[in-house]
Amino acid sequence: MAGRAGRADRLWSQLWVQVLVGAVLGAMIGLLAPGFGAALKPLADAFIKLVTMLLAPIVFGTIVTGLARMGDLREVGRIGAKALAYFELMSTLALVIGLAAVNLFKPGHAISAHLTPADAQSIAPFAGTAHEQGVIPFLLNIIPSSLLGAFTGGTMLQVILVALLIGLAASSLGERVKGVVDLVDQMLQILFRLVGAIMRLAPLGAAAGMAYTVGRFGAVSLLSLGQLVLLLYGCALLFVLVLLGAVMRMAGLRLGRLLIYFRDEILITFGTCSTEAVLPRVMEKLEAMGIDKPVVGLVLPAGYTFNADGTSLYLSIAAIFVAQATGVDLSLWDQLTLLAVLLLTSKGSAGVAGAGFVTLAATLSAMPAIPLTGLALLLGVDRFLNVARAVTNLIGNCVATVAVARWHEAIDMRVARAVLAGEERIE
Repeated sequence: MAGRAGRADRLWSQLWVQVLVGAVLGAMIGLLAPGFGAALKPLADAFIKLVTMLLAPIVFGTIVTGLARMGDLREVGRIGAKALAYFELMSTLALVIGLAAVNLFKPGHAISAHLTPADAQSIAPFAGTAHEQGVIPFLLNIIPSSLLGAFTGGTMLQVILVALLIGLAASSLGERVKGVVDLVDQMLQILFRLVGAIMRLAPLGAAAGMAYTVGRFGAVSLLSLGQLVLLLYGCALLFVLVLLGAVMRMAGLRLGRLLIYFRDEILITFGTCSTEAVLPRVMEKLEAMGIDKPVVGLVLPAGYTFNADGTSLYLSIAAIFVAQATGVDLSLWDQLTLLAVLLLTSKGSAGVAGAGFVTLAATLSAMPAIPLTGLALLLGVDRFLNVARAVTNLIGNCVATVAVARWHEAIDMRVARAVLAGEERIE
């Protein structure tokens, strides 16, 4: 009995178990007391904000210290080029899989869409934001108006740009700025310790997030667009198990063990629909796998913007779904044009408030054949779709970092296999 109680205590001490229990309790609260569940949204938002307030300094510090200690600046260019090539390949494959699946199963054909003026009004804020997006504005927005502006009101891309410039400058100065670089690294250790303390609140954040979702939208909202939701989840599962599994095999590691290793972060993302909430912890665990710090610091934050595999699946499926539901028959050329547009708009999703939904609005605004008002059909279930987007994005970026590190020979395979096998653990 004592041994069994001890095992139960050890199991309950695992963060992923607490998060899973929190998510289940949150769903039950949403079903049994929907009003109360919907009112818990501020708790979920507060947890995400606690973590996201640390993202900019952590990403900045990781990139700066990594570059400053890299020595050979040509390595930076090689890592970046390999990462971008990988990101583009996987994003394109995700878009093609989504387009093929939505054309095969046609989930929107069964819907009789009669949009009212109220529907159009409900998506006006998203449409307005979408029209402001474009390739040139997106590229110009990477450059902050001031050095500090990247941290106070900018996007993650602006932080990455500033960190790259400062890191490259520090690398060129060498030993003369060693003290400054060491100070930045010490600040990073403090921030990671703070993140570890905040993550103890993850079960509460997951419970509040699930309670809000079920309480606000109810089970009926999921059933009303069940085919669309199931299609996205099925494509996400296929993408992860087949494509990402193949990438991990080519890297000489097992996808299943990687998923177990990151189970805490996957479940937190599942409960909160936020990959940003786990970014610091994922960076720390990837380094513990034996991946060089500069590779983690460059590839993972960049992947959050340029390698949104789940968002790419969602965008292709949702865009065609809206066309089907509103009676728009797209030709093969129209869909190829849509694919080209998605290759651009999908890259800006991480820098826009509202992420996938606003990016979808930006995509449809560039395709006059598809009525933008059709987005109103997705409002009720966007939260459920966001779960698949976020979890797939997280897994995709973990695999991307491993793949680029293996490609660049910047990973200690002995350490990686030992950590994934559970022989060495990160605290």
